Amino acid sequence: MSSANPIDADIEYPDDDGLSMSDSTLQFDWIAILKWNAEAYFAARPDVFVAGDHLIYPERGHPEIRMAPDVYVVFGRPKTHRGSYKLWEEEGIFPQVVIEVWSPSNTEPQMELKRQFYERHGALEYYLFRPEFPATMEGWLRENDRLMPIPQMSGFKSPLLNFTFHVQGGEIVIDGHDGRPLLRPDEIFAERDKSILREESQRRRADTLRRRAEIAEGQKDDAERKAKEAEREKQMAAREAEMAIERAESEKVVKERLAAKLRELGIDPDTV
Repeated sequence: MSSANPIDADIEYPDDDGLSMSDSTLQFDWIAILKWNAEAYFAARPDVFVAGDHLIYPERGHPEIRMAPDVYVVFGRPKTHRGSYKLWEEEGIFPQVVIEVWSPSNTEPQMELKRQFYERHGALEYYLFRPEFPATMEGWLRENDRLMPIPQMSGFKSPLLNFTFHVQGGEIVIDGHDGRPLLRPDEIFAERDKSILREESQRRRADTLRRRAEIAEGQKDDAERKAKEAEREKQMAAREAEMAIERAESEKVVKERLAAKLRELGIDPDTV
């Protein structure tokens, strides 16, 4: 749906608020971890949109009313590229989950104004992470028209994200859907490389086992063939022995008949 109509035909909604995405590498790392892991976990759902450092305009005709959360997740909206997120172009659906990562330039009053903005416009879950050691985190869940504080964040599981938050040894640890900690991109690549090596090792082992099985099968076939040949030779030898006996018996009968004939003629067969 186009935003151009008489209400805001001459109004510009910038896609950039002119502010930096992060003030420290630690803050950027956490923004990236949260954004890309959320993308990965909901990759199979075409109706879940995840964004990072992306402007939200909640009210048409008021470009001054805006906020760019570090990370937000919207359930019920398609995965398409947007210059900014304008509620009137998104069926009025405000991001249900919003996450801010504290940076060195943030102040308590500033972050409270952000929380009030998300509360006013409809966020269901809001989280604020302070990753600098010793790390802390805060969270709020919507109850009616208010975002109410979560009493104990360490061990809390997000109803919508299914991420479980912990503070361990002064650092933030977030477990994903599978119960494993969220990984940075370099850790994901390291895991992938380990997986590739494991698969290659398993493939080589399977090939070795298959070759051994083929050799064993070949040896078995060869042994069976030799056993059959030996049995045939044994049968042939037995047959030859039987034939020799038959020939001997036949010759004996012939000699006996011949001797009898000679005796009938008055000839001693022993003298012949």
